Amino acid sequence: MINYSNEELLNGILRNDNVILQHIYKNYYYKVNLYINKNSGNDDDANDIFQEAIIVVYRKLKANDLVINCAFETYLYSVCKFLWLKQLNKQKSEKEMMVDSTMVETEFDHDFSELVEKNDRFKLYQKHFQLLGSDCQKLLQLFFDKVPLKQIAQIMGFSSEKYVKKRKYKCKEYLVTSIKQDVGYKKMSQ
Repeated sequence: MINYSNEELLNGILRNDNVILQHIYKNYYYKVNLYINKNSGNDDDANDIFQEAIIVVYRKLKANDLVINCAFETYLYSVCKFLWLKQLNKQKSEKEMMVDSTMVETEFDHDFSELVEKNDRFKLYQKHFQLLGSDCQKLLQLFFDKVPLKQIAQIMGFSSEKYVKKRKYKCKEYLVTSIKQDVGYKKMSQ
């Protein structure tokens, strides 16, 4: 078995390196799966949590906001455990939770739960963005990519920059309204 350093594993996640990702799944997933199955979950839950943890690590790396002062395996396990406990809490299943006190805990900075919240908000945004019509999606994506209004008008076949602004406003308004009506958004706002 190849032993990768923390730096090699983190760089592999950042590069979306299949060899590194397979190594991580092969060597670290079983422990997360065991923990979640012991604590009111199943294999599907474990898979979802593990994938979400990898995404959280990736986002923290992208934001240049990740400092690990323990083994990568310990850090990843702790992220998974944090996400699972948060999930159980969401499901109001606190009385069924069992804390495995034999595992080494790591200290999370207070920004971690904020990052998980951002992750939830981003998933909600993506869900509703996908429900927009293709023209609205394309228009908003061009706007988010900071393409000049004149160029957006040409790409979209609109008559003027003024019309681009009007359409962008309507698409954005529709997206915001759609998100605010979502049950998930209402839960986040409480």
